[in-house]
Amino acid sequence: MPIVLKSASEIALMRSSGIVVADVHAAMRSAIAPGISTRELDAIGYAVIDGVGGEPSFLNFRGYPASTCISVNDEVLHGIPGDRILLEGDIVSIDVGVKLNGFHADSAFTVGVGTISTAAQALIDTTEACFWAGYRQVVEGHRLGDVARPVQALAEYSGYGVVREYTGHGVGRKMHEDPSVPNWGKPGTGSLIRRGMTFALEPMITAGAADTRVHPDGWTVTTVDGSLAAHYEHTIAITDDGPKLLTVATGNKGSMV
Repeated sequence: MPIVLKSASEIALMRSSGIVVADVHAAMRSAIAPGISTRELDAIGYAVIDGVGGEPSFLNFRGYPASTCISVNDEVLHGIPGDRILLEGDIVSIDVGVKLNGFHADSAFTVGVGTISTAAQALIDTTEACFWAGYRQVVEGHRLGDVARPVQALAEYSGYGVVREYTGHGVGRKMHEDPSVPNWGKPGTGSLIRRGMTFALEPMITAGAADTRVHPDGWTVTTVDGSLAAHYEHTIAITDDGPKLLTVATGNKGSMV
């Protein structure tokens, strides 16, 4: 499918969706503590989305049964909220998509529950750093391989695995559009970055091997070796003023860092 370029007015609508995503993140992050269930966290996220008349992008998408994806410890992504209770020392990834005014925005973060190990915090910090390493290469005229290479290089230099079965993706009127945005690659390869493109860059990094498996529920993806995994994602737009993060809080326009 061709890459769908967005007008300035369409990007503005996506920014409205992205602000809601950021608000959901803030509400869920503040509630994360030992003893809360992932179902309770999901309900908090849904309440924020519903309160502004938005729709959870994930709910009922290909049968997905919840409003958010909540992945714990060795779960890479697509963890289904339920009765699981978060424990001191866990790490948890929160992935949220919101549709508002006909457009989606998508973002994820990983955080520790209570006090976590130094190794777990290092994985979380490196995963976020991988995102920013890639984001610095999100420049009109570059290619997605130019973005992917520093993500991969930083993760592997730090001794971590880069998940390859799943990638970032275009975002717009559909939650998943072209292009695919991998977290590994070679400079000068991949789709050309053009003004009007909107896509999610989302490093998924593991403390051990990068191999993953899908559980019988058809959704939850874990590392094969049981190692911890972290996830960090924002939706990005290529505008007349350069790249902008659409899924950050109000007042933060997400200029290049």
